Amino acid sequence: MAFGRSFEEFEVGAVYRHWPGKTVTEYDHHLFCLLTMARHPLHIDAEYAKTATRHAQPLVIGSYVFSLLLGLSEADVAGMAITHKGFEKIDHLAPVMHGDTLYGESEVIAKSPVPDRPERGLVEVETRGRNQHGTLIMSFRRKLVVPVSPPRP
Repeated sequence: MAFGRSFEEFEVGAVYRHWPGKTVTEYDHHLFCLLTMARHPLHIDAEYAKTATRHAQPLVIGSYVFSLLLGLSEADVAGMAITHKGFEKIDHLAPVMHGDTLYGESEVIAKSPVPDRPERGLVEVETRGRNQHGTLIMSFRRKLVVPVSPPRP
């Protein structure tokens, strides 16, 4: 398979498991928070986190988890994408901690031709992330435009 898929290669109901997973390190998380100016102490202050939540440790910020799952799915889902049309229904379902390993999978929900653009197709997928214990930690849906393969002679 090439990097990503053309319109014809997506099948409604197909589930693509993204491999390998990614272990979230404290360094990765803090760097992301610094780069995005996310300064809430729940994410960057271990002493604060000890008393602020029942988890007693920093929680990995959801925008990093979303970005990581998006990246994990790139080779299987969006590698050939012309554009993303939008994201919706982003659900944070369980906390992520430093040391957790995340795994992703994407299911094709729908696909349709792009009106007046026969060289393009619209694909909708739901991406889900699970931790090393199999706990569902996040899901989101997105629509993307991908190329249609040219007809073969």
